[in-house]
Amino acid sequence: MRRRRALLTALPAALLLALLPSGATAYPNPGLVTGDVVVHDPTMIKTTDGRYVLYSTHGGLEARTSTDRTHFTRAGSAFTGLPSWWAEYSPERDPWAPDISYHNGAYWMYYAVSSFGSNHSAIGLAKSSTGLPGSWSDRGIVYRTSTSDNHNAIDPNLFVDDDGSWWLSFGSYWTGIKMIRLDPDTGNRHSDRTVHSLATRPDAPHAVEAPQIVKRDGYYYLFASYDRCCAGADSTYKIKAGRASSPTGPYTDRNGVRMMDGGGTPVLETHGRYIGPGGQSVLKDSDGHVLVYHYYDRDDNGTPKLGINLLGWNGGWPTAY
Repeated sequence: MRRRRALLTALPAALLLALLPSGATAYPNPGLVTGDVVVHDPTMIKTTDGRYVLYSTHGGLEARTSTDRTHFTRAGSAFTGLPSWWAEYSPERDPWAPDISYHNGAYWMYYAVSSFGSNHSAIGLAKSSTGLPGSWSDRGIVYRTSTSDNHNAIDPNLFVDDDGSWWLSFGSYWTGIKMIRLDPDTGNRHSDRTVHSLATRPDAPHAVEAPQIVKRDGYYYLFASYDRCCAGADSTYKIKAGRASSPTGPYTDRNGVRMMDGGGTPVLETHGRYIGPGGQSVLKDSDGHVLVYHYYDRDDNGTPKLGINLLGWNGGWPTAY
């Protein structure tokens, strides 16, 4: 099996996609990863010195490093000291769903602080000159919500457009995925206070979260996680996508259904032992776009594990392989 997978990954993406079954349930297994791979809500970057650094939920944002995008070693956490303001939103001071990127000569990381089932939540910002664990300086709250709001400030993702504008998408349940504009100089909220709506579901609990925006060939692609997370082998998470001609939408799926009306083209769903893939991020690497996510291993008591697949763009739509 390992030899077969190695041969497949060496094939051109278009040919490999042609070899896959055409049915909607023909999803690929995760690529080979080894080492410390028990993670939740992973985000990964390739640093300027060629190392991969992956951060994930819990433990002051757990860190893992890799030299080959295959073998991962636990390497401490982003934070060695936990900011005191976290306690208002999470009594355990347990941050979630980081998002790392590199801009203006520095590494930027947005992350969420909340408790399960609550929208009394906040999105924080940290910066680092190296991107390595233990090097992060917290810059405080960028956006917050309370129980009187109709949306939730979790699962942030920074998108920087070609014109230099900065956008932060975020959200979960309530009324779905939102977006605000940021000030590129500070990474904090822009003077434009508009809150844009990108995706939701027509019926409660409006189960869509974990946005990630990627620009390719003039389109903006919104990836999001749908349905139920965090229930081990009973999870129903899945990754869907839509695209738009503007970062603020409207995003539509392959069939033209708006993501604000519950649309979304499937990218990855439960298959075999790989339950509830989601909490995704997308890394642009030398061999293309890389989908980084967690799934729950049915054959290991529902343990959350790291999944990595390449993305092809079959007919202008993302396809995991």
